[in-house]
Parts: sequence; structure tokens; C-alpha cells
Amino acid sequence: MTQPLPLSVRLKTQVSGLYRGAGTRARRFRYGLMTFDIVTIMFIVATQPLPASPLILVLDILIGLIVLADLMARLWISPQPARHLLHATTLADIVVVFSLLLAPLLAGNLAFLRVLRLVRLLHSYQVLRDLRQETPFFRHNEEVIVSLINLVTFIFVFTALVFELQSEANPAITGYVDALYFTVATLTTTGFGDITLTGSSGRVLSVVIMVVGVALFLRLVQTVFRPRKVRHTCPSCGLSRHELDAVHCKHCGETLRIKTEGDS
Repeated sequence: MTQPLPLSVRLKTQVSGLYRGAGTRARRFRYGLMTFDIVTIMFIVATQPLPASPLILVLDILIGLIVLADLMARLWISPQPARHLLHATTLADIVVVFSLLLAPLLAGNLAFLRVLRLVRLLHSYQVLRDLRQETPFFRHNEEVIVSLINLVTFIFVFTALVFELQSEANPAITGYVDALYFTVATLTTTGFGDITLTGSSGRVLSVVIMVVGVALFLRLVQTVFRPRKVRHTCPSCGLSRHELDAVHCKHCGETLRIKTEGDS
């Protein structure tokens, strides 16, 4: 008679199925996590410039505990926990958990770091796979959507940095909108000059926004306006991006069999 599997093994299998499975239940679970991420981001952006109230602190702790549970579950089911721990989105989650649960108790207001939660919004292979299979719009515009998420992450992270570092020392930064206005004006190289950051830290932050921001902005523009291509790995040379109507690989000449929307 076959011995039943230990409870821990069965539980790990069930959790792994939710995160990696292809069934309806697993997809709903992952979409639920993505919805939680979106609501969390909206809450973080809306409350970041507000003074900390008991209600906000309670919600911060609740969100932090959920993020921590999600993080621990992902590490538990990972075949290589140490490697997963060093992944960019995992590190972002650790920073978010720290800012939500520990920062108010240890070293002042680091709430702006919570917006890093946005980094992992769609950076999950399973969620991307589900969206590609079930959403034609996402499948056709994946690069644009991911680039927009990266840009929005950058804008809000640096807006929060500008607000936290300059709101008390800089009379030109009187609110969150001023910080957002400066960040976007610097990012787009408009530079009206009516708001400037003061002090050495402000100047260094301005340089970072200009250098990194302009590079991200140009990359986004290129992604949005360049001709759309289809993802299909060439069996000969491995080239993965081709023209929509490509019959042969432009790199090696191999015949391609790219599936179209009309394929059964």
C-alpha cells in the first residue's frame, strides 16, 4: 500500500500549482495577485504624500504581511531559492516589506520605496504567459506595455525621492505635484527652470534623473513607434524577432513557420 505523502509535500505541491499551473484556478490566483499589486500601487501612490495616520499604518502593515507571505511562498516553491532570492523583483519585494513593516520603527519615512512593488507587476513568467494566451491586445503590444510599466516605475520612484528629500528644504517643492512636475520636466528634457533641486543631494538626484531618465524615455519612444515585429525563434540561428509577414529569417535565410491568428 502506497504511503500518503507528508502534509508539507502536499501543501508545497498545491502552492506550486497555484503559482505555476495552467488550470483555471491557477490563472485566477495569479490574476488575483496582479489585481492586488495594482490596488497596492494605487494606494501607495495616493498615500505617499500624506502624513502617516493610524489607518494608513495599519493598511501598510497588512499589505506588508501579504507581500511577505507571497515572497516566502515563492522562495519555498523555487527549485533554486538562493538564485531566486537575488532576482531583481525579489529584492524589490524585500525593500517593499522593509519599508512597510520596519522603516517607520527604525529610520524615519522610507515610504517612497514601496512604489518599487510596481517592478514585479508583470515581471512574472506565468502572468505574462497567461496574458499572451488570453489577451490578443497584450500579445500584440507586450513590449509597449512592459516599457510603459518600467517608465511609470521610474517616474514615481524618483518623484517620491524628490518629494521626500526636497519637500522640507526646498520652497519650490510644496507638494507631491511639484515633485512630479519637476521629474517629468527633467525626464523629457523640457527643463522650464521654475523648479530646481537644492543642495548637493538635489543636484546629484537631478543628474541621475537626466542621465537614466532620458535613456529610458528614448527607449520607450523607440518601442512605441518602431514597426511591430512578431516573436518566433529561428530554428537555425535563434533570431527571435521577425517582420509580421516574414517567410525567411533575415539573418540566416532559414524558412520560418510563424503561426498567425488564423491558425487552428
